[in-house]
Amino acid sequence: MHAIVIEDKRLVWAEVPEPEAGEGEVVVEVTASAVNRADVLQRQGFYPPPPGAPEFPGLECSGVISALGPGVSGHHVGERVCALLAGGGYAERVAVPAGQLLPVPAGLSLVEAAALPEVACTVWSNVVDRDRLRPGETVLVHGGGSGIGTFAVQLGVALGATVLVTARAAKHERLRALGAALAIDYQNHDFVRAVLDHTGGRGVDVVLDIIGAKYLSRNVAALAPEGRITVIGMQGGRSAELDLGQLMAKRGRVSSTSLRARPAADKARIVAGVRDQVWPLVAAGLVKPVIDSTFPLAGAAEAHRLMESGDHFGKILLQR
Repeated sequence: MHAIVIEDKRLVWAEVPEPEAGEGEVVVEVTASAVNRADVLQRQGFYPPPPGAPEFPGLECSGVISALGPGVSGHHVGERVCALLAGGGYAERVAVPAGQLLPVPAGLSLVEAAALPEVACTVWSNVVDRDRLRPGETVLVHGGGSGIGTFAVQLGVALGATVLVTARAAKHERLRALGAALAIDYQNHDFVRAVLDHTGGRGVDVVLDIIGAKYLSRNVAALAPEGRITVIGMQGGRSAELDLGQLMAKRGRVSSTSLRARPAADKARIVAGVRDQVWPLVAAGLVKPVIDSTFPLAGAAEAHRLMESGDHFGKILLQR
């Protein structure tokens, strides 16, 4: 089969070995995949795949099951699915643990479904499962125009929260249309001041942060009492000073997570939570995939250039 491999930080369409379905796995004939920031970092040499994962990029896909491995039940050849992956989505076929499969949500095409697994699992596992966002609370989402951001806005609103976002000014109108109560131009305005003004000085209950070090102290300043900050990216660096006195005064919490290298059992638990709690919202039309553009799989290099430019809004898909 063929897949996109990385050679000297370039994406190359090449022949690779066929995947085999091991114990508890299925093989999915890929219809579409999606570009994530982690794929760009892997291409640049900064984010190698975890042990045992395919060497080529791709953290999610949609397609049709073409083979079942030993010990798999509840699935069948020909079933339409989407999947959370540790890698390998930029390929014609990929082996997937059965616990990381999701049904294609009602009302979505097979291609559209490729836009959901990574963002749904990332946002749900952090904002809902970890930070326990509750109706009536306020959440600040950095990188509002990204795939993560556009999904988090919709999920937060669907859960009864008020959602504030940071994003380039050109993306504000579309973010408000998704339900954001406030969109902040981080390039020209102080998001801490904007958050405090909007909340009457109280701050936000939850922060979902893709920036990291650059925003750490300001996230604490924007936090409400009993607030929770979860860092899921390091686009703004990995080392920063933290004023523990300020954090303790607010009885706040700072944590960080990643999804890709988690054990299969943990991923299966997250996927089950998404299926039970998020997929009904998608089926009801309360949460929708936001797709910026679709490229042919063999044209993944152009899709990466768009991702790196930051000009996209929502997900960038790769279709076979």
